Amino acid sequence: MSGIIEFDRVSKFFPGAVRPAVDAVSLDVQEGHLVVLLGPSGCGKTTLMKMVNRLYEPTGGQIRVGGTEINRLKVTELRRKIGYVIQQVGLFPHMRINKNVGVVPKMLGWDKNRIEARVDELLELVGLPPAEYRSRYPGQLSGGQQQRVGLARALAADPTIMLMDEPFAAIDNITRTRLQDELLRIQGTVRKTILFVTHDVEEAIKLADEIVIMQEGKLIQYDTPLNILTNPSNEFVARLTGANDVLRRLSLQTAEAIMLPPGPETTSTFKQVSKNTDLREALGLLLSSREETLVVTDEDGKPVGRLTMDLVRSQTQPTGKKAVSATSTEN
Repeated sequence: MSGIIEFDRVSKFFPGAVRPAVDAVSLDVQEGHLVVLLGPSGCGKTTLMKMVNRLYEPTGGQIRVGGTEINRLKVTELRRKIGYVIQQVGLFPHMRINKNVGVVPKMLGWDKNRIEARVDELLELVGLPPAEYRSRYPGQLSGGQQQRVGLARALAADPTIMLMDEPFAAIDNITRTRLQDELLRIQGTVRKTILFVTHDVEEAIKLADEIVIMQEGKLIQYDTPLNILTNPSNEFVARLTGANDVLRRLSLQTAEAIMLPPGPETTSTFKQVSKNTDLREALGLLLSSREETLVVTDEDGKPVGRLTMDLVRSQTQPTGKKAVSATSTEN
């Protein structure tokens, strides 16, 4: 099953509601992308996500996964192909960790050796050494460790699509940051198509390839984090995302993206930064060193360019590029 998800004028009305929870939303999620659904409480982001695995059925419109309209698939068949991670984790307390992770493969009829090998592989992937954790019970783990097990369980049958509903919301800030880093590392390895619901702007900006911003059931803007911050489609988006936060915008751009060609400075004693360093960090180094230029290096430490203070300052203003709006993303 392909990981491409298509929403075609999808709506959801709940009985007694004064307006639709989701109102004619159209957008395409590209395969292998991590797309964050962002907005205030009640905006429809969770409802939109839950319609993908048919926890809610659309009132109108169509959802297609890999080109197939999801109502043509049996619910059980669809859900076994989609990983699902929620805030409460939902591990079975009476089952050891290896059994929790292996639930779906067992339902799919995998043999015991294959299941055990997959469990060990995934526990390693999420940073929980199998020899130490596979025989424990959920109650013997911290909240962050339980979330890692929940992620491993969602990946167990190698789904093409992952749905993540505020999975880190109940975790302390330090653990939350570590789990976000872990998710990015894992995504860099397995490249799943992920829909990730959050109300946390910093989390959305850190994780997303693209962000869907919703308000009162409507899609307001769908674009990359950088384009949303530099070109918010309206005042609501600007306020929600803190588009006027210069440092937030700089954190989304790398030195490599704007660096000048190598110059005389590359052979001097100027401070060096990796080409993957974000401009927020580069600005801090420029200010602390009181220098006007930084040398940009590649993975081998070879100079490949330079950053100047004026160049970094130039990135603090909106680019003027037209942002992708809700209407322009419709099929």
